[in-house]
Amino acid sequence: MEKVTMKDVAKEAGVSYTTVSHVINGTRFVKPETEKRVQDALEKLDYRPNSVARSLRIGSTKTIGLIVPDASNLFFAEISRKIEDLGFKLGYSVILGNSDNDSKKQTNYINTLIAKQVDGVIFIATGGDVEVLESLHKNNIPVVIADRDVPLEFADVVLLDNETAGYEATKHLLDLGHKCIACITGPNYLSSSSKRVIGYKRALKEFGIPVNPELVRSSNFRFDGGMSTMTDLLESDCKPTAVFVLNDMMAIGAMAAIRKAGMSIPEDFSIVGFDDIELSSITTPPLTTIAQPFDNLAKQTIELLVGRIQGDCGDDHKRIILSAELIERESTSEKGNR
Repeated sequence: MEKVTMKDVAKEAGVSYTTVSHVINGTRFVKPETEKRVQDALEKLDYRPNSVARSLRIGSTKTIGLIVPDASNLFFAEISRKIEDLGFKLGYSVILGNSDNDSKKQTNYINTLIAKQVDGVIFIATGGDVEVLESLHKNNIPVVIADRDVPLEFADVVLLDNETAGYEATKHLLDLGHKCIACITGPNYLSSSSKRVIGYKRALKEFGIPVNPELVRSSNFRFDGGMSTMTDLLESDCKPTAVFVLNDMMAIGAMAAIRKAGMSIPEDFSIVGFDDIELSSITTPPLTTIAQPFDNLAKQTIELLVGRIQGDCGDDHKRIILSAELIERESTSEKGNR
C-alpha cells in the first residue's frame, strides 16, 4: 500500500494542498467547516505526517536522547522513568540508549542521536572522559550530564554532593560504635564513586581511625559484584563489623553474601547502601541507605536541558549540586548489640 500524502487528503476533502498544510501545522486560520472536512479526510485515510520533514522546517524534532550505562540497575531505571515522564509533560519524546558500559555501543548511540537530529541529550554514562561529548558539542546539540561530573565547557551538570553523602553514611556507622568499616566502591574512574570514597575516608579520619586499604574494594555497581566482593571481604584476614556499599544493588548482593556466610543483619553485621531504590525498603531486613533525590534530580536535569534547547540559559554552563538524605532502617545497629 502506498503512503498517504497531503495531496490525497486534499483530494478527499475537496480542498487545496495548501489548506491541508495549514490545518495540519496550524499556520493560518481555516474556516471551521473546511477544517472539519480536512480532519475527517485525515482520519478516514489514516494520514501520518512526515515528522522528519516537519522537523527540518521548524528546526526541532521535539526529541531528547537519554544515555544510561546500565538499564538493569534499578537506579538508572527509576531516574530514566522520571526523566521520561517530565520530558513528555514538556512536549518532548525521550529516546533511551543503554550503553552497557561499552564505549563502542555508547559511541553508536551518540551517532544515532545525531543522525536523528535530537534537540538535546541527557548523559549519565560518562566519567571523566570528555572525548565522548565532543561530537555532540561539534553538532551544537545541548548536553546535560546527570550523576557524573565533567568540565563545564562541555556540558551542564546536575549531580549529588557525593562526598558529603559518603561522609554521612560512614559517620552513621561510626556513631553506632563500629570502627572496622569496609567500603565496596564502584568503578574508580567514576566521579560519583570516587567522591563517596573521599567522604568515607574523611569520616574515618575525623574519628581518628586510619584507612585500611584492604577494606576498600572496587566492584561493578551490580548485584553479583556486591555479593562476590562481600564474600572476599568476609574471607580476608581483616574482619569488618560493618560495610558502606556505594549503591543499593551491590548492597543487596552483599546482604546475600553475609547471610550465605551464616551471619545475621544487623546482629552480626551492619550495612549501609546508597540510592534508596524502591527495592531497598523491602529487603530482609530493610536497608539503611543514602536516599538520592530522584524527583529533584530528574526535574533539574530535564528543565535545564529544555531551557538550554530553547535558548533560555545564557552562554555559561551550570553545575547544580543536590543533597542526599540518610534513611535509617533495620540493617544497622550499635556494635555493642551484636
